[in-house]
Amino acid sequence: MQDLNTLKSILEKYREVSTFSRHPKELYDPANYIMGLGGKRMRPLLVLAAYQMFRASQVKEALPLAYAVEVFHNFTLVHDDIMDDAPIRRGQPTVHTKWDANTAILSGDVMLIAAYESLMQFKGEAQLPRLIRVFNRVAREVCEGQQMDMNFENDSNVTIDNYLRMIELKTAVLLGGSLEMGAIGAGAKEEDIMHLSEFGRFIGIAFQLQDDLLDTFGDSKKFGKKIGGDIVQNKKTFLILKAYELGDPDQVARLKALMQTPTTQEDEKIKKTTGLLTELEIPHHAAVLRDEYRDKAFRHLEQVDTRDEEKQLLYDMTEWVFSREK
Repeated sequence: MQDLNTLKSILEKYREVSTFSRHPKELYDPANYIMGLGGKRMRPLLVLAAYQMFRASQVKEALPLAYAVEVFHNFTLVHDDIMDDAPIRRGQPTVHTKWDANTAILSGDVMLIAAYESLMQFKGEAQLPRLIRVFNRVAREVCEGQQMDMNFENDSNVTIDNYLRMIELKTAVLLGGSLEMGAIGAGAKEEDIMHLSEFGRFIGIAFQLQDDLLDTFGDSKKFGKKIGGDIVQNKKTFLILKAYELGDPDQVARLKALMQTPTTQEDEKIKKTTGLLTELEIPHHAAVLRDEYRDKAFRHLEQVDTRDEEKQLLYDMTEWVFSREK
């Protein structure tokens, strides 16, 4: 069994020899840029972790699957940053900021094609049709989640349940799909594939709730993004929706007024909104729900029919992400 650092090293070496080297460079340089910005590499590492639970000695065979997932994830980030008008990604300028929106759109498009090309390089021909079906399902659901997120901008009746479903699609299904693909590629039993997929789905929801907290209450240097971006963009995150639920009429009215404050006053908007959220103890409520989903995830991981030491890497990876600055 390879530990987390070894898997990260194996993955990074594979990425370094799999750069976009075609022409025109104006199309491929932005793709190399976003792929080289680092990040946790959580999704491809989940592919490798699931694969080695059942085929530990052949984990490098899963690298094309892992790389496909990482290229797809970064493609979605390029396009999401355009839609969110986000200036920073992983502590550096976003692709559309460094180049322009048209270049970012086209480079993202070619990254999606490259993800399929990597997927097709997996040597397990018997599993490949199913892997493609899972990849397609996940890719479609990610797009559905993004559209739901966009719809929420003009919907005054968004509920917490609506929001949880949106983040399940936009974020969690890719984590579950990564584990599912790794397990399928390794020839795991159906019950184990299901439990790993559910582990990823629930842990993905927990991760997004953690990101909601970090976006509003984190340290921008450690989080890699500008703090308060969700507030500036008037995002109806769990934090905002829970405040609507718990606040008295005056507090709700104040929050709604803040959500309509022009972005030219963003610093004051962020300060007053975070103050109101703190007043209502929203960070505590978000942390409680985050932990509930994490516990659900672990119950599924416990059901996977492998030795405890073969599951330990997934526990370690979960702790690694949740130990970020809160």
